Amino acid sequence: MIQVAVMGHGVVGSGVTEILLKHSEEIKKKVKEEIYIKKVLDLRDFPDSPIADRFTKNFDDIINDDEIKIVVEVMGGLNPAYTFVKSCLEHGKSVVTSNKELVAAKGAELLKIAEENNLNFLFEASVGGGIPIIRPLNQCLAANDVYEIDGILNGTTNYILNKMIKESQTFEDALARAQQKGYAERNPAADVEGHDACRKICILASLVFGKHFYPESVHTEGITNVSLTDVEYASAWGGAVKLIGSVKVTNGKQEIIVAPMFVSNECQLSSVDGVFNAILVKGDSTGDVVFYGKGAGKLPTASAVVADVMDCVTHQSERRNIMWEDGNDENILPFEETAYSMYVLANTDDKESAFAAANEAFGSCEKLERENAAADELAFITPVLKYADFEKAAENFEKCGAKVVSNIRIAVI
Repeated sequence: MIQVAVMGHGVVGSGVTEILLKHSEEIKKKVKEEIYIKKVLDLRDFPDSPIADRFTKNFDDIINDDEIKIVVEVMGGLNPAYTFVKSCLEHGKSVVTSNKELVAAKGAELLKIAEENNLNFLFEASVGGGIPIIRPLNQCLAANDVYEIDGILNGTTNYILNKMIKESQTFEDALARAQQKGYAERNPAADVEGHDACRKICILASLVFGKHFYPESVHTEGITNVSLTDVEYASAWGGAVKLIGSVKVTNGKQEIIVAPMFVSNECQLSSVDGVFNAILVKGDSTGDVVFYGKGAGKLPTASAVVADVMDCVTHQSERRNIMWEDGNDENILPFEETAYSMYVLANTDDKESAFAAANEAFGSCEKLERENAAADELAFITPVLKYADFEKAAENFEKCGAKVVSNIRIAVI
């Protein structure tokens, strides 16, 4: 019998205990061991739980129990999760987590501690919820040279953008709807400002390229400034606006970014609807591989957590080979050197002369048209420019009297 503890009994944590109890016999047959939940850590009481007698409010009840071999961390956030997880690893307990903030901030350090103690630190559920992605990257695609990952990594923002695209809802109305349905938090900043997607692309980049990518080193934009006008121009261009997390090799370095982008209808990611996530992995041997599914939710995420617990049970004496080194940003292409074509929306009293000024400032541009466009509205696509050059060009363009009100990258996926 393998005894485990679960830290946190919220949405995911309750799902973990539910699956471990409900499928105990099936799990036992697969791992050849009974997995017994000995402790559940939470500050709240759950008198109606079938394991109510195993709840504790004291972390010491877990760390000082030598019979507990695996700890599941589903508390979320950085503190006290980081302190608790680090202590568990230092006390000889393998750890499974769904906490993307923890892995993105402290992954290199915690993996090193796990290695030094011949333990596992697994985090399949930290990216994509129930979508398998960490294990496939580390095992199934290990023979590939993965050179690019592009993904819709946040279901909340994809739901909001989908409402804007399909139902012409404003950002504010779509966000309110997402909150009503429980897809968005009361404070949605982590989702709509891109932080959640940033943490996830950092984890994937760290795994693939072997160096830790810190979220604060990644240029991150959210969707709060995306308007219905932008969405309509994306459709007229032949695509859709999506929040994309991307990492790829450029000039011998890794280019990593999270930002809204125009995604062509010819790309699989453009048709991903609702709260679904999709991750496109490009390898030199496999070509394009897409992982698709719900990126969050109680049971999908809990399922991935329990699968990691089972993996820990079957690899007690030999740890999983998952590792990356600490990073110092030297491997990251400076944001100013990243190059994209850009969609630009401007207001002007003279569209003809303003478009001529755009061609002079940015190079040969493609004008966009939409139905019911305002009389002072000019939209166009620039040629590929480094971002530093784009900013200078935008300043020169505005000297003609036009004002840039929006700009969004054109994804090359």
